[in-house]
Amino acid sequence: MGKILVTGSLHYDIVIHAHHRPEKGETVMGSGCSYKFGGKGGNQAVSAAKAGAQVSFAGAVGADTQGDFLRSVLDENGVNTDFVAVSADVPSGMSVALMDAEGDYGAVVVSNANNRVDATQFGHDAVWQQVEMLLLQNEVPEAVNLAAAEAAKQRGIRVCLNAAPARAMCSAMQSAVGLLVVNGVEARDLSGIAVNTLSDARAAAEWLGGHYPAVVVTAGEHGVAWCETGERSQSMPAEKVELISTHGAGDCFMGMLCTSLLQGKTLADSVAKANRAAAEHVSRKE
Repeated sequence: MGKILVTGSLHYDIVIHAHHRPEKGETVMGSGCSYKFGGKGGNQAVSAAKAGAQVSFAGAVGADTQGDFLRSVLDENGVNTDFVAVSADVPSGMSVALMDAEGDYGAVVVSNANNRVDATQFGHDAVWQQVEMLLLQNEVPEAVNLAAAEAAKQRGIRVCLNAAPARAMCSAMQSAVGLLVVNGVEARDLSGIAVNTLSDARAAAEWLGGHYPAVVVTAGEHGVAWCETGERSQSMPAEKVELISTHGAGDCFMGMLCTSLLQGKTLADSVAKANRAAAEHVSRKE
């Protein structure tokens, strides 16, 4: 099995626990605070490595203690960090997440060094040694994603984009993506179809499938839908588990999905494995 190259964000996460998330102008007393490794790119790289893939990461951190921590977590999980640059004049990326009593959360992200990822490195063969899949998200500039995606496409490497957060895509980027993965909110923003049920997710997957070879739409507690060129769309309900926290569930899903695909499993089988992994993740006590 070849490698997955993940290009994306690395964030030092501050997670605040409270009974509820504040409304505009409201001050809420928190019940706890923790500090974690984060960023969609970093989380998906670690998830894929834990699922059994060989993973390399291309990104950037600041020359600070947070950056040292972020690199160390990648190293500890077996993710190759040869292509993680250290920026001397910009701090590491960070986020603050507010977790409520039901386990749902909202977050604010400050990109910092993630805006300094070197797009020119993707023109060098060293980055692509043994790589069979490129995994992208939208927490780094589109120019970085586009440079990586076009270089991968030229080499016959499959490009998977987790379009989170959703944003407009240029035609060159759209044509390079082989697999698009989005949640209900992102599917709505890209397709115009509100995703409130599993059938809505399937309809959004079908619409997006007219623009991408393969599409997966995750719909939280409703389940997941998918389609690929030449095949009928499919869906499956979410597994019934006790919800502890939804934080990181999407990244867990992505790591397992891409690893399974790289192992030669079908999209349907890979979605099923990723669905189970995400269910276990949201029901796990830390």
